[in-house]
Amino acid sequence: MSDETWLVVGLGNPGPTYAGHRHNIGYLVNDELATRMRGAWKRHKSGRSDTVEGRLTPGGPRVVLCRPSSYMNEVGGPVKAVASFFKIEPDHIIAVHDELDIAFDTMRLKLGGGDNGHNGLKSMRSSLGTGDFYRVRVGIGRPPGRQDVADFVLSNYSTAERKVLPFQVDTAADAIECLINEGLEKAQQRFNS
Repeated sequence: MSDETWLVVGLGNPGPTYAGHRHNIGYLVNDELATRMRGAWKRHKSGRSDTVEGRLTPGGPRVVLCRPSSYMNEVGGPVKAVASFFKIEPDHIIAVHDELDIAFDTMRLKLGGGDNGHNGLKSMRSSLGTGDFYRVRVGIGRPPGRQDVADFVLSNYSTAERKVLPFQVDTAADAIECLINEGLEKAQQRFNS
């Protein structure tokens, strides 16, 4: 059994109003991972996140899934509280988030970097004191026409996108498993599209 622990943070906004929004892809991916771990979301002791603990593969590293219950621009505090509780350093944290600069149905994995205007990443960087954590950047594409970016990320997927979304979520969950079990380079080779 591996004794290292990973924290996978699904970024999103809490509540049913936001459930289907593009900004909530991190929640959707973490829900898929929770299903694979046969785990149920429980309120963490910090009171500001829901978590699932377990392993994605038998004998593999311990994994803590985190779904902050604060809004996107305030996720850093809850993430830091969970990371501190489980004694997880930033180099074992994976943030799963929406990415405007990547086309829908594609993704990129990387370590570190800026926040690129993403309020969830900005909040995490501020609270953790570093941006040196992994990112699974799930593409949502740019807004059509002159639609405001904020309106676009806080809107539901189109009908056509909703048909593809389960596959995108499944692939992102596979990428996280690969990253944890085989490392960034192999995960990038397989999943950076």
